Amino acid sequence: MSAKSTKNPLRPHSSVIVDGPSRAGARSMLRPVGFTDADFQKPIVGIASTWSMVTPCNMHIDQLAREAEAGANAAGGKAIIFGTITVSDGISMGTQGMRYSLVSREVIADSIECVTGGEGFDALVTIGGCDKNMPGCIMAMARLNRPGVFVYGGTILPGIHPDSKKECDVVSVYEAIGQHAAGKIDDAGLAVIEACSVPGAGSCGGMYTANTMASAIEALGMSLPNSSAQIAISAEKKADCRNAGAAALALLQAGIRPRDIMTKKAFENAITVAIALSGSTNCVLHLLAIAHCAHVKLTIDDFTRIGKRVPVLADLKPSGKYGMVHLTRIGGLPPLMKVLLDAGLLHGDCLTVTGKTVAENLKDVAPYPADQDVVRPLSNPIKPDSHLRILYGNLATTGAVAKISGKEGLIFSGKAIVFESEETALNAILAGRVKAGHVVVIRNEGPVGGPGMREMLSPTSAIMGRGLGKEVALITDGRFSGGSHGFVVGHITPEAATGGLIGLIKNGDTITIDAVKNALTLDLPAKEIAARKKARKPHKPKETRGVLAKYASHVTSASFGAVTDKDL
Repeated sequence: MSAKSTKNPLRPHSSVIVDGPSRAGARSMLRPVGFTDADFQKPIVGIASTWSMVTPCNMHIDQLAREAEAGANAAGGKAIIFGTITVSDGISMGTQGMRYSLVSREVIADSIECVTGGEGFDALVTIGGCDKNMPGCIMAMARLNRPGVFVYGGTILPGIHPDSKKECDVVSVYEAIGQHAAGKIDDAGLAVIEACSVPGAGSCGGMYTANTMASAIEALGMSLPNSSAQIAISAEKKADCRNAGAAALALLQAGIRPRDIMTKKAFENAITVAIALSGSTNCVLHLLAIAHCAHVKLTIDDFTRIGKRVPVLADLKPSGKYGMVHLTRIGGLPPLMKVLLDAGLLHGDCLTVTGKTVAENLKDVAPYPADQDVVRPLSNPIKPDSHLRILYGNLATTGAVAKISGKEGLIFSGKAIVFESEETALNAILAGRVKAGHVVVIRNEGPVGGPGMREMLSPTSAIMGRGLGKEVALITDGRFSGGSHGFVVGHITPEAATGGLIGLIKNGDTITIDAVKNALTLDLPAKEIAARKKARKPHKPKETRGVLAKYASHVTSASFGAVTDKDL
């Protein structure tokens, strides 16, 4: 066959690749991967799979990609599955390997952009499981602005402790490390928790970063209703993928593109839902980055503005009682969104990947069962305003992000105990050198200083495991896992490596965290601060070659989402 040139509006990109006598070479290459004569006249739908045996979060996504492929093909398209990377936070946590985690978000976005742009895909389905997959996928979709749908790989089922019969997950293991160091459990007890907490495929089971971002993306309008609250290994998740394949074709036919959906009001919806769910601090970083790619002006101050009127309603881990599977079993995210919509807290007129508005999607959604206590009513919130606090002060002149549930209090003042890396801090916590009244300072872990802005789940979990959650605070220019809880402040900007005051703190300095006034303060006279600044030594990069060095040379401040495609 010598495919003829076409002006089919459903094939704006693939026609350039495969149509006409001059494109015989391209068609020749595509025939061995499954194209027939008829397929060359169909829209090509890229299926971006983050499948990998690196982590249980993604080990099943190859199967989900095939379901999305089938859905796109049945709807009249020709799907092509392609791959991208993942880095497992849960495995690399507490090691130098964790420096690559946030970097992977950029690599994922770049790789999806490269393949989709290079191969002329007309529409796109992206499927993500582990934390950085999701924002990476959506960032690429925003950049490309080709019709597409995101699919969440789904939540893991909880582990069950064989003795206590209590549910557990990977955060249970990290907190057990602290309990072990404190002598609360022995080697055998730690081994039992290690063996039972991660039973199979799916993303970490609390309202940690993966489930937070999946929920925020659904609220943003970029995934199908209830895609965020499905079990990874389930018939519902397979159907979600098939439907996403078909939906990508429907969006192509309707001419609806990602930036038509990802408006400022849509981001406000995403923030609202993340707050109501008591979501991860990482959503601040990721939503800022996605908005940047979508050409939407979103700032950290939008989280404060919205947080003043949005309550925390979901009693979910890490600070709450339940896992994501419990939200799944009572109806998932749509009933919560309906409550928020009816209260005037969501923009109902925002467009979504169904081709309908948020209000239209939620019109016939039934409420949660009356006897459930996973999601509280607006009349009885867990917290009347946001747990995500944007702090300013001399320690964070351009902002920091705290996750204050209120359970540990709202104000903490203590003496600094300073560490230049996560490892040294963790060793001190496990060895018992961190005491009640300390503010643990972990610096040189920011996007530039790390480089890579590691998550601090290991030290925060060790603090909780040792029973110091209410007596010790932790601040860092790094960031936190969604599993972190306690009196913790991250994303401190400017970071130590770029001249931030966090780099000048000394042991014994008094630090005050005020989640009422949203302030983070180093209690020192201005004269002493000026003297320390004058004596400061220039930052020396830890890496001079490779991806980490490239990242450090391009990355913006965490207060701008730590993006690497800043305006040149």
